[in-house]
Amino acid sequence: MDSIRLKARAKINLGLDVLGKRDDGYHEVRMIMQTVGIYDRIIIKKIPEDEIRINSNLFFLPVNENNLIYKAARMMKDEYNIKEGVEIDLNKFIPVAAGMAGGSTDAASTLFGMNKIFDLGISQSKLMEMGLKIGADVPYCIMRGTALAEGIGEKLTRLTPMPHCWLIVAKPPINVSTKLVYESLDMGGISKHPDIDGIMDAIKRGDVEGVAQKMGNVLEDVTIPLYPVIDSIKKQMLKNGAIGAMMSGSGPTVFGIFPDEQTALGCQAVLKAQGEARQVYITETFN
Repeated sequence: MDSIRLKARAKINLGLDVLGKRDDGYHEVRMIMQTVGIYDRIIIKKIPEDEIRINSNLFFLPVNENNLIYKAARMMKDEYNIKEGVEIDLNKFIPVAAGMAGGSTDAASTLFGMNKIFDLGISQSKLMEMGLKIGADVPYCIMRGTALAEGIGEKLTRLTPMPHCWLIVAKPPINVSTKLVYESLDMGGISKHPDIDGIMDAIKRGDVEGVAQKMGNVLEDVTIPLYPVIDSIKKQMLKNGAIGAMMSGSGPTVFGIFPDEQTALGCQAVLKAQGEARQVYITETFN
């Protein structure tokens, strides 16, 4: 195999709780992760030169060692003594710096794809272990589906798949630093911890409405005061038929769960007309 085409899928958090800060500076989290239909397209090709080349449809993305794709490719080449090079074409559709693990899922797909085209036979668990060296979300992006994430996000437990539902994903024209949000979180001032166990129970019962009612993200306490537009988009979604709406990850992306595609389409039209969100997508849960 000389090349491979991949869909690097985005994630949302159906619940995000922070339990405390560790001595190493990382935070202990408890999150429900869910893969969605939005994806970046990645094509990986072998090249004879011992190089890593990245091409992107977005001019502002780095195509050097500052890109997680590069880090993943370099790790594979170094650890498995791969002498050939790779050219990686990235067509990016997942919003950037949006709390949807866009960079992590691109890195995950690079590890997966290079494993395939160089016929390395690396197990999924080993790929996940390697991915953790790149970022806390990379192991989940290799596993995908519905999962409970604990520790710094690397301890993963596969859950009953989230029932199919329609989603709107809306990103306002701002970028948020995950590092800054976590550093600014006041553990003592968290207004409400989400009911992670309750969300898992609702998923198990196939109760989409139950999931929507119990969703929560403690990082909203930090990001919404900095960017009130996030709260405004949430309110618009709820006003226009969402059964639940929440910020994903550290933000600023907001997603809403809808009872059907028609209601989601109506809300999408309202959000686009209102103009607070630059990118507004309709998508679905993916398992």
